[in-house]
Amino acid sequence: MSAKTDGQGRLYIPKDVREKYGEKYHIVTYEDRIELVPVADDPLAAVREAAGELRDASIDDIRVDIEAEAKAEARENGDDR
Repeated sequence: MSAKTDGQGRLYIPKDVREKYGEKYHIVTYEDRIELVPVADDPLAAVREAAGELRDASIDDIRVDIEAEAKAEARENGDDR
C-alpha cells in the first residue's frame, strides 16, 4: 500500500486501516524511513490486555519462561550457546 501527502502535508490513511488500528499514531523516524505506530485510545487498558496472564505470574516464573524462549530461539537460529 502506498500513499501521498497533499499540498498541506496531510497523509490519507484508508478507512479499513483506521478501523483496524485506530485514529491516533506515533510517528517514528529512522534514517531511511518512517513508521506509524498505533496509539491505543486507552493505553493503560492496552498494557493490561497485553500483559494478560503475566499479571498473576511470579518474577521467577516469568524469568524461566523468558530463558526457555531465548534458548528455543537460539536453537532455531543455530546458536548452541
